[in-house]
Amino acid sequence: MVTFAWIALAVVCFIVGVAGGYYFLSLVGIRRLEDAREEYHRYRSEKKDAAEKEAGAIVASAKQEIKALRVSAEKEQNRRKQEIERREKNFYRMEEKLTHRMDKLDNKLSEVEKARQRAAELEQKLEGKHAAIDEELARVAQLTRDEAREALLKRVEEEMAYELDKRRHELDQQAERDAVQEARNLVVKAIHRCTVDHYSDAIITTVELKKDDMKGRIIGREGRNIRTIEQLTGVDIIIDDTPNVVVLSSFDPVRREVARLSMERLVADGRIHPTKIEEVVAKASEEMEDVVWEAGQEAAFRTGITGLHPELIKLLGRLKFRTSFGQNALKHSIEVCNLASVMASELGIDPKNAKRGGLLHDIGKAMDAELEGTHPQIGMDVAKKYGENPVVCNVIGAHHGDIEQTVEAVIAQVADAVSASRPGARGEAMSSYLQRLEKLEEIGRSFSGVEKCYAIQAGRELRVLVKPEMVDDVVAYSLCRKIAKRIEEELEYPGMIRVTLIRELRETEFAK
Repeated sequence: MVTFAWIALAVVCFIVGVAGGYYFLSLVGIRRLEDAREEYHRYRSEKKDAAEKEAGAIVASAKQEIKALRVSAEKEQNRRKQEIERREKNFYRMEEKLTHRMDKLDNKLSEVEKARQRAAELEQKLEGKHAAIDEELARVAQLTRDEAREALLKRVEEEMAYELDKRRHELDQQAERDAVQEARNLVVKAIHRCTVDHYSDAIITTVELKKDDMKGRIIGREGRNIRTIEQLTGVDIIIDDTPNVVVLSSFDPVRREVARLSMERLVADGRIHPTKIEEVVAKASEEMEDVVWEAGQEAAFRTGITGLHPELIKLLGRLKFRTSFGQNALKHSIEVCNLASVMASELGIDPKNAKRGGLLHDIGKAMDAELEGTHPQIGMDVAKKYGENPVVCNVIGAHHGDIEQTVEAVIAQVADAVSASRPGARGEAMSSYLQRLEKLEEIGRSFSGVEKCYAIQAGRELRVLVKPEMVDDVVAYSLCRKIAKRIEEELEYPGMIRVTLIRELRETEFAK
């Protein structure tokens, strides 16, 4: 009995233990579940707060951008409003002048009519005197009336022959003077209706820095950063004592613009090292293609010319970065377009072809460094290639008188001369300077093994980059001397020109 009681007690204790353990494990599981739920709700709340903060920041940024765009749009609207008001004033002035000239013309016509009436009266009196003279001659000379009239007429013709020749000569001279004056008035009227500001292209660009200590980061350790920028862009970077300013100097505006964009982005990013510089410069160079396209489209839009081939628009945009004697080629083409249009209209000629040819007349300058021939011939061939009509092609090819000209080509030639000869349009010294820099780079590129060549320091230094697989150290030394020798023989320049040859070998491998 005792043994059975102990066994029963052990069984009861075992059951109670199992039940207690199960209950305890249930309590632990429930507690862990509650902890997990609290952790989930806390994580969810934190993420929600972070998302709300990020959304608020995005909304605030968007509001600021919208505000900036609104301010920019208001400024553009005000500028256009002022431009419209200025043109309206010019129109009213022209209308007043035209009204005044019409009044003067009416007065002159009235005076002419009065003079015609007086001449008729004098003619009647003269006929009466002629009759009296005829009768007197017949009576004195005992001639018949017909014989006396014949003798008188013969004598009058002999006396008046000289006067008629003299009068004819005077009329011819007067007609020539009137034609010259009318042509001058036509040109003046065209210039007045197409007035533009004087301008000249600069050869330097400044980049503003937020802090002056950024100059040290631009220079880099041992000058590696500034040297990399100069090599990739071909622009001379001048860092002097001027606070918060870096100067970019180059005669090529395309290079200077690429350098400006690259420098501003590097300064804004703050990370300036050779790899980053290469990446930024490459991206800026790609964006210049978009800038060229937009410049060509804007020129076509401003002049109202449609239907241009996309390649012609690109070539037109490249003229934005081309100068002739210091005059911007794209602005010059727009001037010639407007002047030719006005002149053709004043002469009673359809201005469409003259205007289109005026805009495209210097299109050959966008690629004259790539092809052989004069820029009128190159431009005419390109225009034919892209489907321009024969009249426009003749305007492009004949605007310097190289081939037979149509009337529209003559108008474009006159407009070209007017745009180029107005005060402030061109500068001979600037042109000679740019030609010398271009010739300097051309000499460097003419040698085998040269990859890139840049004239910097206002033409006082020629920086030559060679291909390391083609030019070794010994050849590099000899090549540098040959380039310097050829510059001495072919160029005239003040002072000295330093030739710097750079041979850099790079190896690239990728870790996969």
